[in-house]
Amino acid sequence: MEVREFEKNLGTDDASVAGEVGIFESLADSMVCDPASKLVSRGFTATSSAENIVLFINAGASISKELKSGVKFLADKFFVGGNTFQTEEFITGAGDCFFIYQSARLGNFCYRVENLSPGDYVVDLHFVEMINILGPKGMRVFNVYMQEEKVLDNFDIYSVVGSNKPLQLVDSRVFVKDDGVLLLQFEEVLGSPIVSAICIRRAPKASAPHQNRGTFVCKNCSTESEYPLAPMNDLRMKSIAKYEKTVQDLKDTLKKKTDECYQSWMSWTSANEELEKTRTELFNKTFHGNSLEQSLEEQSEKLKDVSAKYEHDKRSWTMAINGLEHKVKAMKRQHSQLSRDAHDCIDSIPDLSKMVFSVQTLVEQCDHLKMKCHEEQMKRRRLHNELQEAKGNIRVFCRCRPLAKAEIESGCTSIVDFDAAKDGELGIHGNGSSTKKAFKFDRVYTPKDDQVEVFSDAAPMIISVLDGYNICIFAYGQTGTGKTFTMEGTKENRGVNYRTLEELFNVANERAETYAYTISVSVLEVYNEQIRDLLATETSRKLEIKQDPEGLHNIPGVVEAKVENIKQVWNVLQQGSRARAVGSNSVNEHSSRSHCMLCVMVKAKNLLTEECTKSKLWLVDLAGSERLAKTDVQGDRLKEAQNINRSLSALGDVISALANKSSHIPYRNSKLTHILQDSLGGDSKTLMFVQISPSDQDLSETLSSLNFATRVRGVELGPARKQVDTSELQKTKTMLEKARQESRSKEEALKKLEDNLHLLENKNKSKDQIYKSQLDKIRELENQLELKASIHLQFEKQVSLLSEKLKLKDTSCSNLQQEMMELESKLKEKDVHSAAYQNKVLDLEKELTEQIRLSEASSLVLQNKINELEGMLREQKGNSELTSQTKVEDKVHEEQPVPMVVSRQSNCSILKPPLSRDKTTEHRILRSLNSARRASQGPAPVNESEFQSRKKRLSGTNEFENRRFRLSDPPKAAPTTMATAQRAMVNRLKTAMDRDPAQGIKEKENKKRIWSR
Repeated sequence: MEVREFEKNLGTDDASVAGEVGIFESLADSMVCDPASKLVSRGFTATSSAENIVLFINAGASISKELKSGVKFLADKFFVGGNTFQTEEFITGAGDCFFIYQSARLGNFCYRVENLSPGDYVVDLHFVEMINILGPKGMRVFNVYMQEEKVLDNFDIYSVVGSNKPLQLVDSRVFVKDDGVLLLQFEEVLGSPIVSAICIRRAPKASAPHQNRGTFVCKNCSTESEYPLAPMNDLRMKSIAKYEKTVQDLKDTLKKKTDECYQSWMSWTSANEELEKTRTELFNKTFHGNSLEQSLEEQSEKLKDVSAKYEHDKRSWTMAINGLEHKVKAMKRQHSQLSRDAHDCIDSIPDLSKMVFSVQTLVEQCDHLKMKCHEEQMKRRRLHNELQEAKGNIRVFCRCRPLAKAEIESGCTSIVDFDAAKDGELGIHGNGSSTKKAFKFDRVYTPKDDQVEVFSDAAPMIISVLDGYNICIFAYGQTGTGKTFTMEGTKENRGVNYRTLEELFNVANERAETYAYTISVSVLEVYNEQIRDLLATETSRKLEIKQDPEGLHNIPGVVEAKVENIKQVWNVLQQGSRARAVGSNSVNEHSSRSHCMLCVMVKAKNLLTEECTKSKLWLVDLAGSERLAKTDVQGDRLKEAQNINRSLSALGDVISALANKSSHIPYRNSKLTHILQDSLGGDSKTLMFVQISPSDQDLSETLSSLNFATRVRGVELGPARKQVDTSELQKTKTMLEKARQESRSKEEALKKLEDNLHLLENKNKSKDQIYKSQLDKIRELENQLELKASIHLQFEKQVSLLSEKLKLKDTSCSNLQQEMMELESKLKEKDVHSAAYQNKVLDLEKELTEQIRLSEASSLVLQNKINELEGMLREQKGNSELTSQTKVEDKVHEEQPVPMVVSRQSNCSILKPPLSRDKTTEHRILRSLNSARRASQGPAPVNESEFQSRKKRLSGTNEFENRRFRLSDPPKAAPTTMATAQRAMVNRLKTAMDRDPAQGIKEKENKKRIWSR
């Protein structure tokens, strides 16, 4: 259980093994909360005995399995919540029982295992990421609790082993209390938790002490070895500390570079702010200059207007003076003419009075004839309306379509008897019986009757809408009986709608001399108990029925298309027909799935009496009235059929209530009846077309339609009421009052005229005085002209001053433009500088990244060299003793002192002699080395005083060398020989033996600091 899957693939390189084990252990330590448990990246392996296994639950599995070794995998149970997931993909490293990793439970769930014996247990959890196989990390993170204690924290399977690879949490100890319940909870952090299997084992009674050791398998010899994890952890902690220091240095460098970038950015920002200020000032100055130019232009325009007005006034006054002179002359001529006319009028007064009397008699006769004509027209209309009301306000016309070709081919027969159709009677034969059921209507149409005959009977009622009455015409019947054909028709054979509007326009043109008509059209649809405007471009708007203060019902927001000719009517009808909802069922392929309602609004005004009326004409094409069982529809079509039958049932309820003269009429039970409330009530005239089918297959639907029509025909409404437009009546009253006032004022004017006639002579006398006053006015006008001329001169002076100011403004504007150009050039230069700053920042970032990379590489090289030097120091300490060192020092210092050169190579400083050293010196050093080797075989006593003196001499020599050369100087290349290497070895041995341990440790730390920089 302790062998990791990734350790089997490791080689014999201890460093790589420790690195990957460290990565896995760091991830495991961050996720596993229980120190006794651990994560294993391999599948379950069946053991030879299954005695310790209490339960092994295969999550997401539907059946149980049992292995030959005795391990039994139970089907998924003991869970609460969640969903199952199964896959057939291959699971890498699944072990002996791969099938347990091909199913899982995921979501919000928990496991509650009951009836366990109290005591300690060990729980193993098996996981595999089989859903998010492409990652990335962090797609599924969750927590796991055992007995309300967290065992896994922010557990991410993909970040540990990837996808389609098993991962186990083993050796999780848990204690079951006396209630025998084990609770496993999976808590979502990000994504849904998932688990493949749960293994519950009995805890061993005595377990061996846990050793913190790891194992790996060699690829070459397949030998399994153990290694302690503690040194590896120490090594990892040291390397982490070293890298943290390096990272901190890099952070400091980055901070410095960031400060430099920030300073350059701040300078660039300040330059931009100054530039923005300059731009603002330039804009203000430019705006000020433009405003001055505009004011100058306005003043020049005003000056032009004043001069033009002056010229115009001058011409007008001249013309006025000339006109006054002509008037004075004309008044003199009129004075003489009036004196002559006065004498003639005195002679012609008797003839004039006779002519006035004859004209008055003719006017009275004309008014009398107009009144008689109006009375005759009113009488004719009253008789016509009384005739229509005598027939009944709700009249029913029955129309039967011919048998279709498909019905004739299938052998269908006609069940309708048209023998008494001219008398308005209709007979229906039952299936297989000789009895005939008779129905009586106002008019019955055979299949041979065309659209012209149908409309000719309805035309008298339709024309009543022009007289101010509300009219309602609707077609009722099952689908496929020709309702739409009767109401709309085709382009070659028009229906009632088109012919009605055509007749209205004809009658309106005939009455154009006495009436003014305004006709507008709206096309509505009641679909699924919702009102839709078929002429509106925006269909999402919800329409509701409202009642105005006069008690009439209308629909605010409906498009009312004003029509002035029959071509516009046809375009409106076609637009509404295209927008209507249709569908297919077993009765008709193109069945109307809504009630189509054409509303014609007529406003009339009597040009003689000023009487105004406002009436409506409803032309309604109802949807099919067949039963739901016959349509054989489902889904949306079933909903449409239900709503259609509901609205038709509401219409039947209204008709029944009207027939029974009930106190409450249920108009509001449906949108259809609510809209037609004004037309179905006692104030309107109503006509119903009942459409039937002659086929014996439609017998039940035909009888249902005829029975409904019979009930409608029996409804007796009150007399229709003329819809007078009260607003127009009020206008007429006000106009009448104005006319009265005007007549009074005219009478007063006549009286004044008579007085004026008497005063004409007095006026002639005053003409002379008026002439004198006109001369005075002429003198005043001449004085005003002189004043105007002086004002004009002043304005010319102002214009000259303004022109000079304009020239000054032009010069200032040119200067401002030059300044603007200079500022723009400065702005371009600053943009160039800012671009250079940005390039510098980018270069600094690149250098910083390069330095980070080089520092990482150098740190690795330096670490290796430090390890080599430490090994060399250990070897030198083991092979040398204090006695041999003293002898070597005596022999070396007896020789002539030789200047040494410090050479820095790799990680330590080596003393090298100059190249001009003679051979004798080299021989002496070799002999001293041989003697040092012989002395190493047996120790010799050393005098303390001599040891201290040699130590001082060596320290003095080192100080001299340190003064000449710095340790931080770069390494210098020098040729090395065997003698140079031996001398360097001797000096290192001397310095190593002379120094005390504390000083050696300090020097080693100083070297590490120098090389770590």
